[in-house]
Amino acid sequence: MALRLTKATCGVGLRAREHVAPKAVLAVARSPVQPVRIAPQVTQTPRQDRFASVVVRSGADAGAKEVDPLENAVSKVVGPKMASTVVTLGYIALWYALNIGFNLLNKSIFKYFPYPWTVSTVHVIVGLVYCVAMYAIGLKGASFGRIITKEEFGKIFGPASMHAIGHIAANISFAAVAISLTHTVKTLEPAFNVLLAKLILGEATPLPAVLSLVPIMLGVAMASAGELSFNWTGFLTAMASNLTFGFRAVWSKMAMTKSLASTSLYAYTTLISVLICVPLALIAEGSTLMKGVEVAIAKVGAQRFYTDLFLVGLLYHLYNQFAFNTLQRVSPVSHGVCNVVKRIAIIFSSVIFFNQVMTQQALIGTCIAIGGTWLYTEAVKKKPHAPPKAA
Repeated sequence: MALRLTKATCGVGLRAREHVAPKAVLAVARSPVQPVRIAPQVTQTPRQDRFASVVVRSGADAGAKEVDPLENAVSKVVGPKMASTVVTLGYIALWYALNIGFNLLNKSIFKYFPYPWTVSTVHVIVGLVYCVAMYAIGLKGASFGRIITKEEFGKIFGPASMHAIGHIAANISFAAVAISLTHTVKTLEPAFNVLLAKLILGEATPLPAVLSLVPIMLGVAMASAGELSFNWTGFLTAMASNLTFGFRAVWSKMAMTKSLASTSLYAYTTLISVLICVPLALIAEGSTLMKGVEVAIAKVGAQRFYTDLFLVGLLYHLYNQFAFNTLQRVSPVSHGVCNVVKRIAIIFSSVIFFNQVMTQQALIGTCIAIGGTWLYTEAVKKKPHAPPKAA
C-alpha cells in the first residue's frame, strides 16, 4: 500500500511539472512518504487564551464604567433587574411634580405681578445661576459638562433661540388666560411639527398621524369657544409658542449632536435663552418694571415676592432638566405619551387648585384634544424612523 501511494504521489508530482517549480517537484519525489493523519481540531494556545480573557475583562470593565451610578445605588435596594425601571419612573414622577408645581406657582405670581416677559427672564436667569453653581462646586455633569466649540454653539443657538421665544410666548398666554386653555391650545404643537417637518426637512407624515390632528383641532376649537377666560392675546401667544417649539423640534433634528449629554445641552440652551430674554424683557416691560415691582411687594410683601420668583425659576429649570433626562432614557414615542399624561395632570390640577369653573363645552373640547394627541402619538409609533439628514 505504501509503494502504490509513493508512485501515485510521484506521478502526480511529475504531471504537475508545468505548474510547479522543478525544485518543488524533486522535493516531493525524494521526500519519504508520511502516513496520512487526521489533524485534531485547532484550539487556542495559552497565549491566545490570555489575550481572549484580557479582551473579555476589558469589555466588562468598559461596561462597568458605563453603569449609571444612580441605577447602581437603586439596584442595591430593588435588585439589578428593576433598577433601570425604577430610576426612569422616578424621573417621570419628578418631572410631573415639578411641572405641576411650576404651573401653579407661575400662575399665582401673574395674579399679583402680570409681567410675563420679566418672569420668563427670571426663569432662565435662575436656571443659569443653578448651572454655574453646579459647575463651580465640581458637579460638571449636572451642568455644562465641558466647554463647547464655536461650531457646537452655532448648532445649538437656533433651537435654543426658539426655545426662549416660545417660552416667553407661553408665559404671555399663561398670564392672559386660564392654564387649562393654554395647555389645551398647546396640544396643537404636533400639527406645527408635521407642517414644518414637511416644509423644511421634506419629511412626509403617515396619513393616520395627519388624520389624528383633526380631533385635536376640533377639541381646541370647542375648548376655546367654551372657555370663560378666553381672549385673543392668550390664544394667539399659545399658538405662537406652538410655532416656535415646532421650529425648535425641526432645527434640533438638523443640528443634532451626540457629543453633549442631555443635561449639558439644556444648560447651554439656558445660557442662550438668557442672552435672548434679557434684552427682550427690557424692551417690552423695562419702562414700567419698577412700578410693577413696587405694587407686587405692596400686595404680598418683599420676602414672598422674591422667594416666589426664585422658586418658580428653580422649578422651571429642574422640570425641564428631568424632561430632558427622561427623553434620554425612553423612546421619543414613550416621551410623547408621558407628555399627554402630564398635560392632563396639569390641566385638572390647575382647575382644582384655582377653583376654576370649566363649562361643559370646554371640558369636552379639552378631552377631545387630549385624546387626539394620544392618537397622534400612537400613529407616529408605527412610522419608520430614518436617520436625520446632514445639515
